[in-house]
Amino acid sequence: MRDFRTRGPARSAAAVAMLAIVAVFAGCGGGGGGGGGGGAALPLAVAPVVPATPNDGSIVAASTVAGQCAAPRFGVDPDTGAAFPDRPGSLATEKSWVRAWIDETYLWFDEVPSVLAADFATPIDYFDALKTPKLTAGGNAKDRFHFTMDTADYRALFQSGIEVGYGFELAFLNAAPPRDIRVAYTEPGTPASQAAIDRGAKVIAIDGIDVAAGADVVGLNAGLSPAREGESHSFRLQATDGSERTVALTSTRITRTPVQNVKTIATATGPVGYLLFNDHVATAESQLIAAVNQLKGAGVVDLVIDMRYNGGGLLDVASELAYMVSSPAATTGTVFERLQFNSKNPFGLNAAQTIIPFRSTSRGFSTPAGQPLPQLGLSRVTVLAGPDTCSASESVVNSLRGVGVAVNLIGDTTCGKPYGFYPEDNCGTTYFAIQFQGVNQQGFGDYGDGLSPTCVVSDDFGHALGDPAEARLAAALGFRATGACPVPGPSKADAGRSKAGTGDMPYLIRPPARENRIITRP
Repeated sequence: MRDFRTRGPARSAAAVAMLAIVAVFAGCGGGGGGGGGGGAALPLAVAPVVPATPNDGSIVAASTVAGQCAAPRFGVDPDTGAAFPDRPGSLATEKSWVRAWIDETYLWFDEVPSVLAADFATPIDYFDALKTPKLTAGGNAKDRFHFTMDTADYRALFQSGIEVGYGFELAFLNAAPPRDIRVAYTEPGTPASQAAIDRGAKVIAIDGIDVAAGADVVGLNAGLSPAREGESHSFRLQATDGSERTVALTSTRITRTPVQNVKTIATATGPVGYLLFNDHVATAESQLIAAVNQLKGAGVVDLVIDMRYNGGGLLDVASELAYMVSSPAATTGTVFERLQFNSKNPFGLNAAQTIIPFRSTSRGFSTPAGQPLPQLGLSRVTVLAGPDTCSASESVVNSLRGVGVAVNLIGDTTCGKPYGFYPEDNCGTTYFAIQFQGVNQQGFGDYGDGLSPTCVVSDDFGHALGDPAEARLAAALGFRATGACPVPGPSKADAGRSKAGTGDMPYLIRPPARENRIITRP
């Protein structure tokens, strides 16, 4: 059973990034990107779908049309070692499957508008229309997480964390002219890190095109979102000290390092651990275990988890992290997350199968399965967060709070995704339709408008992540010591950040598959 959380429709990782940036540069104002790509880069008001004609009512059982494809795949699936399940079919049978899958499994199946399959050119277009038009209490689209992805791209991303790119994550502080694009962080061993591109560097020009006001959207897209390996593009960058230089970067397959900068910070009341955690992918399991062992050996008395840019991923990895942070008293026999489905119980799960426990042993993602996990035994933890903190990352916060661990959020309101999916492949496209809501031990999971911060602190692009002087980390350490949030006001550091305390728009533009929960079926 798997679950993804994300914003907006998508076709593939590369296409998502390009489409998102096209939308941003096309002239809509506001901040930077919709963390999930596709239509998510600009979270505009979502108008309800008004049917022109009623649905003809011919919804069949999904199982009767599954794998009947207009362009079937043949041979052996390299990811599974089994033959592709595809059979000759048509676009009409693919659309029939999409409608059936929604009717059977979608959490809000009874809120889906009536639309005719024939009015849509492709199954993906049809799928995009088959979601609730209702809004949250805060006025956001109730379902802003519906998306699709090429199946091979999806598997590559979450089995090994591989994407095509340069190895930097870009933050769109201003997406409309005058545009302001900064480097949020870089991945070790990538073209960006080898070129010594640091956090906070401002992108001035791409292939000679002015970023702030340039009208050549196609050229900007081509440089920002390379479609394939081996593309070379030049970037004019301005460092935080004001100096400028031009570097040439060649796109390659980037393997992400989800856990970085594990360190101990000395304080008057004992050592405080810090770790940057960016993705709940399979490789994060072994890296988190190593990080916790390192911090436990250092005798930390408190912990700051920096998940400001963590869109989520494997829910079991989130459960492992929550277990390692807390104590046996909090996690033994308690619920990490309980999954709530629609009234049809579409996957036939019993009550026990809907429970995700706090995982006390490794699941085998990147560490041999069944290994006992270390525990820090903390009753309090601080999370650095913001609107790019989504899905499984929010589950860590909500689930720890559900068992009495105090979690202070420093930064901004999180993305608001208490929902999840079982990704389902049909004819080479993996579909992600919301199929459950996750709640904690206390039954709480109503945060569709995000989890509110304890202290509102804007992102500081003038300091490295993990630097005790960086605004959010400094606020976390200060709050720990005094119980008081910093008083907002102009400072030298404010020149390196923007949108302080707005909480309305994510900075990052990334594939929606990186803003999810993923779980395995029992």
